[in-house]
Amino acid sequence: MADTPLIELIDIKKQFGPVIALNGVSVSVMPGECHCLLGDNGAGKSTFIKTMAGVHKPTSGEIRMNGQQVNFANPRDAMTAGVATVYQDLAMIPLMSVTRNFWMGREPRKGWGPFQFLDMEKANQVTLEEMRRMGINLREPDQAVGTLSGGERQTVAIARAVYFGAKVLILDEPTSALGVRQTANVLATIDRVRKTGVGIIFITHNVRHAMAVGDRFTVLNRGKTLGTARKGELKPEELQDMMAGGAELAELSSSLGGTI
Repeated sequence: MADTPLIELIDIKKQFGPVIALNGVSVSVMPGECHCLLGDNGAGKSTFIKTMAGVHKPTSGEIRMNGQQVNFANPRDAMTAGVATVYQDLAMIPLMSVTRNFWMGREPRKGWGPFQFLDMEKANQVTLEEMRRMGINLREPDQAVGTLSGGERQTVAIARAVYFGAKVLILDEPTSALGVRQTANVLATIDRVRKTGVGIIFITHNVRHAMAVGDRFTVLNRGKTLGTARKGELKPEELQDMMAGGAELAELSSSLGGTI
């Protein structure tokens, strides 16, 4: 059904000993939607990503995919179900070619039985095609990934995840270390991917970047969600205030004589 979320996290709690990292977080992603999860440092974003991606098991709460409850024992389980994560560090080898980084040990093979060998021609061709679909024309597929800009490397990682079957794509601060032009390229890539029906969770602390591509916005603050808004329901300043704990700042400001 079209109104069934691709993935839904319901009242997720995660404790590490006495520390409560997530305290009742609920988020859903529809097909073709970009759902932005905003939060300052220490808000619980990393724990949330890792719980969704099968790295951590929730202490309580429920994860559903297409309306069915799922339990991810590990990240491989999550990937098999179609949940892919592009982390900030990208897990790429700069001196290796774009093709090798794209396939990462999953290169197509030809031949049969013990006489199989890498089909580099097909690997190169697919890499060029998939990068072109994302708006990037590579000079050559055996170009070292280290020669690409930060935005282009992000796009390789996103293209790789989509090609290998991601239905839900979690992007961890994909624009945090990029310049204006590279950021625009990555946001355009996110828009392209969303149009293929993939659901995207865009983790960021940059409200302007979120506003550029987001359909819904959920603010995470100290392990709790402060509610979800649709595009147009909140101004950027209001989102920024929620992220920073606007009420707490106002209280602190008045106690300091209005100096904040």
